[in-house]
Amino acid sequence: MPELRKPYLLYLGDSTHPTDAKTACGLRDWCPDDVIGEWSLPQATVSVGLPRLSPADAAARGAGSLVIGIASVGGRVPDSWLPDLEAAIANGLDIVSGMHTRLTSFPSLVAAAQQHGVRLMDVRHSDATFPAGTGNKRTGMRVATVGTDCALGKKYTALSLTNALRARGAKATFRATGQTGIMIAGQGIAIDAVVADFIAGAAEVLSPDNAPDHWDVIEGQGSLFHPAYAGVTLGLLHGSQPDCIVLCHDPARLTIEYRPNHPIPPLAAAVAQYLTAARVTNRNVRLAGVSINSSTLSDDAWRKYAARVGAELGVPVCDPMRGGLDAIAASVLGRDR
Repeated sequence: MPELRKPYLLYLGDSTHPTDAKTACGLRDWCPDDVIGEWSLPQATVSVGLPRLSPADAAARGAGSLVIGIASVGGRVPDSWLPDLEAAIANGLDIVSGMHTRLTSFPSLVAAAQQHGVRLMDVRHSDATFPAGTGNKRTGMRVATVGTDCALGKKYTALSLTNALRARGAKATFRATGQTGIMIAGQGIAIDAVVADFIAGAAEVLSPDNAPDHWDVIEGQGSLFHPAYAGVTLGLLHGSQPDCIVLCHDPARLTIEYRPNHPIPPLAAAVAQYLTAARVTNRNVRLAGVSINSSTLSDDAWRKYAARVGAELGVPVCDPMRGGLDAIAASVLGRDR
């Protein structure tokens, strides 16, 4: 992927749902020095707490790109965003998008980009071709983050776990599988844009042979329990061949987000289904920990919840944003804290 021009102005469109802004939040939290501000349409109710700057203001302050910070269901770029995107182009900003809709599908954007000499960057899409999965064992070690639902912390967990493993002296690499992770890491494969037959093969390419003591930390996508996105989850899991999995969960969710008729299973049942699926390509896979988005819990409620789930599942229970993942890193490495 060509290098992206920084710093970024994050675009929130007309979003009214906080979880839609996960790309903006990820960039704000994991590469804050690369982010200059945010911009949105007047009807938007979502903010990520950054200075509000118009494309002209951001360009005057040295911004290089406007990044679409929304990852909405379906990944569509609506026509209502085009005036703002065209204004950014007119002010010399590249447009960076991780949406399924290609920026190059809009003639007005293509013409404006040509006129002003800027780039339209569709990071979710690649011209690369991938093989079908082989299921062959690769050298090196792998840990994958998996979830009870979408948009609840798989990327944050993978990034935090990579840092925790490195802090313990382990060799570890974050492997991005979604648009935000790719923007943070500078490389990766947007797994949900790969043709279904080749998802497992793309995951094998993403995490190739490595040194025997090296850990690839593979960002999870979707959920086995999601009626729309379970397919990408399963293909990624098979191709990743994880030696360990870390289950990610938000205790405030009782059903799949936007799908009230699809309850989230008990954590023990979720773990069992993930391990069964992962054993197709690695019979020795194990659960290394549970990563919780505990933002809705008080300190006392969080301590009690973590203790209960830890006793039930027999693994460390942590929140990457509330104490970190050192205990899970120790579990991944097969060590006591």
